[in-house]
Amino acid sequence: MTTGTQLRPMAFVRDPVGDEDMARANHYALVSRLFHAAPDAALLDTLAASGDWPVDDDAPSAEAMLMARAWNALCAASSAMDAAAAQQEFDALFGGVGRPQVVPFASFHLAGFVNEKPLARLRDDLAALGLQRAAGESDPEDHIAALADVMRLLLTDTTRNEADRSAAQDRFFATHIEPWYGALIDALDAAPEANFYRCAGRYLRCFLDIEAAARQIEA
Repeated sequence: MTTGTQLRPMAFVRDPVGDEDMARANHYALVSRLFHAAPDAALLDTLAASGDWPVDDDAPSAEAMLMARAWNALCAASSAMDAAAAQQEFDALFGGVGRPQVVPFASFHLAGFVNEKPLARLRDDLAALGLQRAAGESDPEDHIAALADVMRLLLTDTTRNEADRSAAQDRFFATHIEPWYGALIDALDAAPEANFYRCAGRYLRCFLDIEAAARQIEA
C-alpha cells in the first residue's frame, strides 16, 4: 500500500522485521495515508472490501475487540463514500483559510500554537534518527501523518537490531504521539463536518490505544 511517505527511509538490510511489526507498520502506513490526503477511489475500494475483521467477545483484550469494531466501521464508511465526497470532507476538516476545524499538528495540542517548542524537539529527534522532511513538503513535521510515517520507518528499519528498533519506537511514541493523540481524535469526534473521518479517527484511537497499552506492558 502506498503511504504518502513524508520522510526519507533508511537503507542497508541487517535484521529482518517480524510479522507482528510488519502488521503494525501497515497500520501506521494507512494512518499516514488517510491523514496526509483524502482517500482516492482505489483506497476506498480496498478498504470497503476489507471489513471482515471478526468481532469476538472473547478477544484477548477490550482494546482488541474495539479495534475490530473500529476497523469494520471504517471499512463500512469507505463503502458508502466516494472520492469526491472524501475530498470535500478532508478540505472542510483540515483545510481552509486560518485555523482549520481540526488541527493535525502536535504543537497545537501540546503548546496551543503550531510551530512551537514541541516541533523544535521533534526536529532534533528526527535529525538524530537520520530523518528529515521530504523536499517539496510544506506541512511541519509534527503532522499526525508524518509522525505515523516515522513509526512505520522505525518499525521497518533493518539497519537496527530488534532491541534497538523497539527502544527507538517506544521513545518516539512516548514523546511525540502518546501525549496528544487523544486530543486530536476528540476534535475529530466533535467536528460537525466529520463523517468518514470520524470513523478514521476512532480507528486511529483504537490502534494507538493498543500501541500505548503494549508499551506499558513492556515497560
